[in-house]
Amino acid sequence: MLATSATEVRKEWSSVLDSVVRDKPQFIKRTRDKMWLSNLDIMNDILEAYKFTADKYIEDDGTVTLSLNEIDLIENADTEANARMALANAIMEYAEEYYNNFSYYNTAPNRKKHVPYIFKALIMDDIAKIGESIECRDGKN
Repeated sequence: MLATSATEVRKEWSSVLDSVVRDKPQFIKRTRDKMWLSNLDIMNDILEAYKFTADKYIEDDGTVTLSLNEIDLIENADTEANARMALANAIMEYAEEYYNNFSYYNTAPNRKKHVPYIFKALIMDDIAKIGESIECRDGKN
């Protein structure tokens, strides 16, 4: 691997950060620890392949229920637009909770695969954008 030692990074911290922001990500090695330092644009490009998708159900009372496929979140509202916003808000709340308790959630077998979606939501950092990005398809009752 093309890793720079943590000692070298520490000595050249400012130039390493400049390089990461303007040039390319950096791999860093400290003893047995291996890390990757990147700007958020690169991370956003990597996470582009991860999409929020939801199954849409029209309830008997005319409300809309959206069930997120990637994370077990479900929201119901009077319109699809309002259900999207509610679901986007739930995604963001969960992402913040996950990140704030990362060592707990990331070691749970049923939640470990949520991590790319967590970082996608955190990087988007905009409830409206998250809501607009949710791809809805008709669910089967």
